[in-house]
Amino acid sequence: MSQLLDKAKNFVSEKVNDMAKPEASVTDVDFKRVSKDNVEYLAKVSVRNPYSTSIPICEINYSFKSASREIASGKIPDPGSLKAKDTTMVDVPVKVPYSILMSLAKDIGADWDIDYQLDLGLVIDVPVIGIFTIPLSQKGEIKLPTLSTMFA
Repeated sequence: MSQLLDKAKNFVSEKVNDMAKPEASVTDVDFKRVSKDNVEYLAKVSVRNPYSTSIPICEINYSFKSASREIASGKIPDPGSLKAKDTTMVDVPVKVPYSILMSLAKDIGADWDIDYQLDLGLVIDVPVIGIFTIPLSQKGEIKLPTLSTMFA
């Protein structure tokens, strides 16, 4: 009897692994706004849902790094759902305190940008599979705001 259960578990496991799963990519990271405490950037994430039903996003975890240091991190609870059989754009706001930006002065240098790495985890609840995390990582350069962008 235990062999039959093991075979059934293996069969189900193989079928679940072969199922299409949602896929995501970071399409853009750009300056959004300046507040009295921080600079806010906005990461745009494109998520493709292959299923004929919408899928809830449980949460989004993010870590924003520069010069091998984490300069911002957070969790966005219940940011919405993925549209059925469609691509959904998800906005991930990242707030970086001024105090941390000032400590990165060496990296900022003359070109007024910082090299960054953005790590994201989209936690979704996929039918049959259960809770599933889509890991994403994006590296690039991002411009710091100038006076003209702050008041535009």
